[in-house]
Amino acid sequence: MKVKILSAKDAVKCIKSGDTIVSDGFGWGLAFPEELAIAVEDRFLAEGEPRDLTLYFGAGTGDGYKRKKGFSHFGHEGLLKNIIASHFALVPELQQLIVDNKAAGYNLPLGVMAQLYRDAAGKKPGTITKVGMDTFIDPRQEGGKLNKLADHNVAELMELNNDEYLFYEAPAIDVALLKGTYADTEGNITMDKEAVTVSALSIAQACKNHNGLVIVQVEDIVEPGTLGPKQVVIPGIHVDIIVKAENPKNHMQNFYVDFEPAFVSHVKSTENKQKAPMSTIKSIIVNRAYRELKPGMVINLGIGTPGFVADIAAEKGTIDQYKFTVEVGILGGELQSDTSFGFSKNPDAIIDMAYMFDFYHGGGLDITFLGFREVDQYGNVNVSRMGSSIPGVGGFIDISQNTDIVVFCSAFNAKGLDVEIDNGELNIKNQGSVSKFSEKVEQISFSGSRALKEGKTVLYVTERAVFQLTAEGMELIEYAPGVDIDKDIIPYMSFKPIVRNPKLMDLSDC
Repeated sequence: MKVKILSAKDAVKCIKSGDTIVSDGFGWGLAFPEELAIAVEDRFLAEGEPRDLTLYFGAGTGDGYKRKKGFSHFGHEGLLKNIIASHFALVPELQQLIVDNKAAGYNLPLGVMAQLYRDAAGKKPGTITKVGMDTFIDPRQEGGKLNKLADHNVAELMELNNDEYLFYEAPAIDVALLKGTYADTEGNITMDKEAVTVSALSIAQACKNHNGLVIVQVEDIVEPGTLGPKQVVIPGIHVDIIVKAENPKNHMQNFYVDFEPAFVSHVKSTENKQKAPMSTIKSIIVNRAYRELKPGMVINLGIGTPGFVADIAAEKGTIDQYKFTVEVGILGGELQSDTSFGFSKNPDAIIDMAYMFDFYHGGGLDITFLGFREVDQYGNVNVSRMGSSIPGVGGFIDISQNTDIVVFCSAFNAKGLDVEIDNGELNIKNQGSVSKFSEKVEQISFSGSRALKEGKTVLYVTERAVFQLTAEGMELIEYAPGVDIDKDIIPYMSFKPIVRNPKLMDLSDC
């Protein structure tokens, strides 16, 4: 079939009501086809079509409450019937559809979704893995269902060789919406300027092998034979429609960066922008977490506060002693934080996300630094749901469940917390009104009992205290100078930790 070259407006006319759509992207706009998403939204608002779509996506690309970007363009009642995704934090409109029961919501681990696309490409029935067991994904708990409209579990429990696994069913895809850099007129797609390849090839293959349509947004279209064979990420046989982006602002490297060569090469960065200084709270947490590193470690950093561990390594000139990775497929280089999370300056390699998660699932990481929203007396962690806030689990389960050393990083409490360091001591000027240490977490994203059973080292680092998960329970192992354990720590927890002989935290670098 000859590849068509269409405008975004004309390309999305092929989407029919009831179709299953898959799109790609990561974080704040990496590898996301923004112009195609806008065209889908514009058509729905003008025509009321398409309706009742099933939308699959991994990391919920968006811009939070700042601007309507990414998957937020799909956040209209009637446009979506089912939302099957991994991470929603940056797409509040889709969260609201789920909370209001306007669309059925399902949550899957990010790595499982990447592998599901690859398995769907091979027409396998689905993915078999231990990822998600003993968490809210497990059918013995919530089955990954997010609201009343969700009518089935995302995984089934099964037994193989006298061991338990979860089976996730592969999707049948009708339309794929993807982003590349260049296309030739035969449909071959490169991703030269994209800082990540995410799951583009797997999604395209899965869609074509289920007789679906693959639409790819690109920066420019060139003649056949122009693109080197090793440049091509998606071969033309997998592509039906090419859309050349009309507005360059809809085809940036992410929603905040036009194009930075250092993110895709060893060219030295031309960026002179100064990073905003870290808050005192974040500085204490990140500097303490950094002390868990040992030269030669292969490391994963989660979004938010944990992402700043790489900044500390860069400031101290030790970044070359470690191999930092991000689950989207980045290995090495100088990992970026905040709205540039997912980028790395001068990375060693950029691989497809499914292969990165193969490495993670197999225990390839030495240590991971992740955030937390809520912790309970059993060491269980919740990052995926707090009332009407549904950020989703992202790659959290994939990573935390398969890494031997897990360091959770977060402020001790939330909403209003204010601290300062005065003469080497921590002064808590105002307590946060929301406790993060609960008697029982609302949802289990990380199972403390499973971690203990598997012999993991698990730390919980805050600005005033460090806890470790032990067989006897949560133990306070460090506290900040100037902090009174009985006055500043225990009263703000819903359970009493084990207190034996805690050491003083070192605040000298903060």
